[in-house]
Amino acid sequence: MRHAIAHRKLGRNPGHRKALLRNMMNAIVRSERIETTVAKAKEVRRLADRLITLGKKDTTPARRRVFSMLSDKKNTEKIFATLASRFTGREGGYTRIVRTGYRVGDGAEMAILEYLPAEKKTVKTKKGKRKKKADTGKEKPAAKTTKAAKPARTAKKTTGKKPPSAREKKGGTEGEKGKPAKKGRKAKET
Repeated sequence: MRHAIAHRKLGRNPGHRKALLRNMMNAIVRSERIETTVAKAKEVRRLADRLITLGKKDTTPARRRVFSMLSDKKNTEKIFATLASRFTGREGGYTRIVRTGYRVGDGAEMAILEYLPAEKKTVKTKKGKRKKKADTGKEKPAAKTTKAAKPARTAKKTTGKKPPSAREKKGGTEGEKGKPAKKGRKAKET
């Protein structure tokens, strides 16, 4: 079982892994979208979401913590200036991973890791009340048809019983006094 396993090792020693993740975090902050393997994307997503959470706090300790994770002043400023304000109404899940296929060289599964775009605020209208379009005074001419239109089908009321089959309509399965015959026996004809 995978209890208390903190992270993926990604086939690297700790120093190399830390440098890789730092470079990938800088790349996603800079361009807001990177393509990488699925395993790396899942690891970087944890850290990229944490950057936004710290950016939303906008305190001096939060700025120092983000700078220690990125080691880049421009990217640190971008977190606090633009990215954090984009997600003010959101409690988490600032990134998404979209799988794109397999890499040609080694067959590794690739994915795009990106920050979500800014949410567009939509005005919700009450159900049932739609705005009517203003009449322009011009009506469309009726379309010419050569064939007569078929009448619309209406739904039949169901009483909970199955409709009679073709055999039942002929009277083949009914026994005496209109009762259905038992299975495995032929109906007696009188």
